[in-house]
Amino acid sequence: MRIGLLTEGGYPYVSGDARLWCDRLVRGLAQHEFDVYALSRSEHQEDEGWVPLSPNVRRVRTTPLWTAEDDEVVLGRRARRRFTEHFGELAAVLCGGPGGASPAAGGVPNSAGLSGSAPTLEADRFANALYGLAELAREEGGLAGALRSEAAVRTLERACRAPGAHRAAREARVPDLLTVTAHLERALRPLSLDWYEDDGLGAVDLCHAASGGTAVLPGLLARHFTGVPLMVTEYGVRLRTHYLTAPDAPPAVRSLLAAFQGRLAAEAYGRAEVVTAGNTHTRRWQERCGADRQKLRTVYPGMEARPFAEVGESPDCADPDTLVWVGRVEPAKDLVSLLHAVAEVRKQEPRTRLRVVGAPAGPEGAAYLGHCRTLAAQLFPDEAEGPHADGDNPVSFEEIGGPELPSVADAHASGAVTVLSSVVEGFPVGLVEAMLCGRATVSTDVGAVVEVIGGTGLVVPPRNPRALADACVALLRDPQRRARLGAAARARALELFTVEQSIEAFHGIYLEIVSHAPVRRVLLDGAGAPLPFAVPAEAHVPVRWTAASPRLTAARSGPDRPAGRPVRATTPAPAPESA
Repeated sequence: MRIGLLTEGGYPYVSGDARLWCDRLVRGLAQHEFDVYALSRSEHQEDEGWVPLSPNVRRVRTTPLWTAEDDEVVLGRRARRRFTEHFGELAAVLCGGPGGASPAAGGVPNSAGLSGSAPTLEADRFANALYGLAELAREEGGLAGALRSEAAVRTLERACRAPGAHRAAREARVPDLLTVTAHLERALRPLSLDWYEDDGLGAVDLCHAASGGTAVLPGLLARHFTGVPLMVTEYGVRLRTHYLTAPDAPPAVRSLLAAFQGRLAAEAYGRAEVVTAGNTHTRRWQERCGADRQKLRTVYPGMEARPFAEVGESPDCADPDTLVWVGRVEPAKDLVSLLHAVAEVRKQEPRTRLRVVGAPAGPEGAAYLGHCRTLAAQLFPDEAEGPHADGDNPVSFEEIGGPELPSVADAHASGAVTVLSSVVEGFPVGLVEAMLCGRATVSTDVGAVVEVIGGTGLVVPPRNPRALADACVALLRDPQRRARLGAAARARALELFTVEQSIEAFHGIYLEIVSHAPVRRVLLDGAGAPLPFAVPAEAHVPVRWTAASPRLTAARSGPDRPAGRPVRATTPAPAPESA
């Protein structure tokens, strides 16, 4: 089987999001071929390079989202009219203009739910506008210039000023319109790529988008142009991320971009054969954004258990007075509350120490780390056991890779209790690592924490240092309870969160999708002869085509290409191909 893996700011880049689970997936399914189509987020990310690629990665194509390249396409009069029509329709849907629906409370578009006749109509309008722009971009060679043009800004302004537009859109000012237009141009940049021909995504058996947002667009367009089935995996919904990362944005910008994320998510969920969530928390958001429950599956991100086996099998090696925090240092981790909690803990257990292990996440993380160091120095002046001993701070800030903590497992092994103090969390990978190490945990009730812990650790409300301190004291004073919770946590992690379970689940989904969307083409080798075993066996599984399953009847015959047309196989290309 040949899978097109679609990523945004992720695999194969060294600093990419979710690069670990993508790499584990590719390596774990060595019997299948992967073509990677990656959107990079920054020049720094590209300069850092790629992770070592698995031999079954046959091709990598990349394009930047962080810079706008001029496609030098000049639209004629008819093309400009079509662009204005389609972009205007897209803007009208986002603004809730004529025929549109006003956003629901909180800024989530009503149509994201895809329930009822009016929401369905709005979803169709969004889809027609999106694919209309895609077809125009394909015919003209790109729309990058048009999406950045003054005409696009004026079209958006007309939609915002139209009767029926919701209040936030009507109040949009010129800077707001420019900001929204720039965001839309970046998000719609995949429309102008040349990835959707027979030598690109048209040659794969399945498109797997590793996240929502812009990463799903190539999959949607491959499905539209060539009929390739689409699968979407999310460990965090982009609409939720938008709310969390843009709280201070102007209301018009916040509302319009939330509407776009909601409409795009609903379109992706509607077109995808299967939608997987990394946890129940994400799954609930997917349902809220319009995903059909019958399409939804929960697949936890798999963790490699072997590096933690030695620590997990030797739970008594920890310092009984030490708390450990492991992760990326950033404001969302709320280390400030943790430091205040440790100050409360030391009033009852003076021998308690805290090891903060992790590197800062970007410039913001570095500034936050400096703030935490200053706070720790204020809360815990250096203490000495006697007049001739050196002072020592009970809180240390360290990074993995040094002589004392060469690995993540060593970091968790250094303490009796692992603490998670986040105020925002998706799937808590660090918590699973602690569970694999057999450590008792104290965590805040955010994201998928309760789902992951499942009763094998203590959970407290976020931003509550007193509750965090009480939970830590309870475990520090009761070594038998720590041992029971640690053993239960390790057993749960080995049962649910290993890479083997994740790979097996994805493999089963791949086979299921291909069996319902058989390949009807001949794949050719470099000499032009039919490629042996090019079609997966699942493609020959008999499927009963019924009127009740309209998504199966259009298996692989795209609107622009008859079924059965031969496609030439690609050869490995280790160097990136920038679009």
